[in-house]
Amino acid sequence: MQAIPFTYKTGKIYYRVSGTGSYVLLLHGFGEEGSIWNQTVAHLSEYFTCIVPDLPGSGNSSMIADMSIEGMADCMKALLDHEKNKRPSPVSNHCVIIGHSMGGYITLAIAEKHPSILAGIGLFHSTAYADNEEKKAIRQKAIEFIGSHGAAAFLKTSIPGLFSGRPGFKASDTIVQDLVAKGQLFSAASLTAYYRAMIERPDRTSILSNSTFPVLFILGLHDQAIPYQQALEQTHLAPMSHVHVLSESGHMGMLEEAENCNTILQNFITSATQ
Repeated sequence: MQAIPFTYKTGKIYYRVSGTGSYVLLLHGFGEEGSIWNQTVAHLSEYFTCIVPDLPGSGNSSMIADMSIEGMADCMKALLDHEKNKRPSPVSNHCVIIGHSMGGYITLAIAEKHPSILAGIGLFHSTAYADNEEKKAIRQKAIEFIGSHGAAAFLKTSIPGLFSGRPGFKASDTIVQDLVAKGQLFSAASLTAYYRAMIERPDRTSILSNSTFPVLFILGLHDQAIPYQQALEQTHLAPMSHVHVLSESGHMGMLEEAENCNTILQNFITSATQ
């Protein structure tokens, strides 16, 4: 898919769109770009209109003035409105947003301000809880490392730990190397801005408790970034909760158990948009 530019205030955001039908917005996580969803889009675009941005500061997208979680959420809402105006869906004007990790934080911020546009949301290895003090300290240390050694060096050390490391995941070395190579394109400024945004984000568990749309939770049993037990605790909050545990995944289920995740996402989006 060729990336399309979208001008947002003083920044330029690149995104890809494919398929027809109900809108699905796929938001990637920290240290990633939209291509992380390639296997997902190859499957879902047979059934839905998939909109896949590079978040501000990732991939080809420039940083924006407000790099907070809320600022990026406003940017993504503007992108969604832009695309809806370009190609109105014959099915529904509502959207399902799936957010991986940091993308889930942005998804919740959109849900807080614009619940009426949603047919459903998915927290893919993500959480509505705010950072505790220990997590904030870890992120602050990461900011210091990035400041001293650069973005590429940080991602080279951190990316391998996102995977479960199971022996059966034969493609892991190639996939990790590809992500590390793409990590060389990140600036220290963008990664630092992401970490500060995550540190400052509020608890949004009330968004789950008050949701009037279905919420999908995809959890990795071996996830070190969003530990399984912590992620599980939030799943009872949403009145319409769909919970799936990936028994062979760490934090990167869309790559570690791609086929399983594709089926889970297709079934959830179908039920949410009917």
